[in-house]
Amino acid sequence: MAESVETTSITPTRITRVLVADDHPLYCDALRAVVPQALPGAEIRTATSQEEVLGAARGPEAFDLVLLDLNLPGAVGLSCLYALKEIAPAAPIVMVSAMDDPKVMQDCIIAGASAFIPKSTSGQVLIHALKVIAAGGTYLPSGVVASLRSADGTANELTSRQRRVLELLASGLSNKRIARELEITEITVKAHVSAILRKLGVTNRTQAGLEARRLLDGQ
Repeated sequence: MAESVETTSITPTRITRVLVADDHPLYCDALRAVVPQALPGAEIRTATSQEEVLGAARGPEAFDLVLLDLNLPGAVGLSCLYALKEIAPAAPIVMVSAMDDPKVMQDCIIAGASAFIPKSTSGQVLIHALKVIAAGGTYLPSGVVASLRSADGTANELTSRQRRVLELLASGLSNKRIARELEITEITVKAHVSAILRKLGVTNRTQAGLEARRLLDGQ
């Protein structure tokens, strides 16, 4: 599978504390060796289970970046990712896994991850991807982005409710504000946003907003 970085800028911000969460010693060591090449001077801490990850995230010193194994012991599905987003919503989370299923990758991004990096990714691509993520960008293998767009190419028709949610999303409203505006639950809004991202073939709210402006301008 071809790999590339999806980004518009590579100007990393200062990242001083990184949590590497992986229970495979060899890959954990590899990440500890690669991260300083992308983020010089960063302090690196490791965790080997969901319990250790969440304990570290609740600690007195916040992490600027988390590299999280998808199948970490103690995690069920995306439970660790969801919990981390609740504890540290501002910290970018990079999912790493031996899996290369495009749907799984998309689900991780929709759930709040900033990137999904297969463990087969080369060191140089990983370094570049981490710099992009530090600059506020996102990363998915280019082949995955293409396949998701292709798979959703015939399903781009949004329902009237989804179009309204998209309009409000594009205007910068949070899920809570959208729920209040439309008099529906926040859970329903999240379901609509997930469906919108899937149908538009994008991976985050920013990209959806750009696509919304394109669609609305074409009306």
